[in-house]
Amino acid sequence: MSGFDNFNTDFYQSSYSVDDQGQAGYGYSNAENTYNKQYGQYDYSQPMGYSSPGVMQPQQPYTGQIFQPAQTYASSPSQSMYSSSFEDEPPLLEELGINFDHIWQKTLTVLHPMKVADGSIMNETDLAGPMVFCLAFGATLLLSGKIQFGYIYGISSIGCLGMYCLLNLMSMTGVSFGCVASVLGYCLLPMILLSSFGVVFSLQGMLGIIITAAIIGWCSFSASKIFISALAMDGQQLLVAYPCALLYGVFALISVF
Repeated sequence: MSGFDNFNTDFYQSSYSVDDQGQAGYGYSNAENTYNKQYGQYDYSQPMGYSSPGVMQPQQPYTGQIFQPAQTYASSPSQSMYSSSFEDEPPLLEELGINFDHIWQKTLTVLHPMKVADGSIMNETDLAGPMVFCLAFGATLLLSGKIQFGYIYGISSIGCLGMYCLLNLMSMTGVSFGCVASVLGYCLLPMILLSSFGVVFSLQGMLGIIITAAIIGWCSFSASKIFISALAMDGQQLLVAYPCALLYGVFALISVF
């Protein structure tokens, strides 16, 4: 037991003294530091500066109101360019090539065979009027009990292709397929009158034959007049009117029979 008591006495021996409690421990010195001051002695009037990386310093105070932030957004030049481009765009009907003034002038040129045709207007690929006239021609035949829409579009396509080849051989400037289809479609307007007469009375008598011949001459004369003015083919109107008369004669046969 005496050995055990001597062991305990030697185990707790150290150089630590109670008088050293007031001194700084663990390597901290008693140098003057703001963090070692008591709470009552610290000067809070001096602002503390943060130098930690990643912490952003406020550059200027916010001067706006709550829920009403300051307007700092400026329109980009691309947005102003888009807005100006939308205002400068042409109307939709003009982009589609539909001009009601030109349609009306072409219709008057067909209805008045002796009127001089404007070559600049007639040389346009306007298919809005021809489509309407083809539908109207088929509708008037439908009133007579004849469903001939397939024949109308089929004969029109073959006739336009034939006239396109013939006019390119005869003219020096050449012509587009759309222009040929537009002119032949507009000149189908008198044929609508013939099919309308067929709703009221029969076209298989002598009166019907006379009216049919007059309508065929009207359509072929108007088409040849427009082709001559648009393609500058002076002195060749009869040569152009003959194949046009053959084409419109087929439409007349559909109306009569």
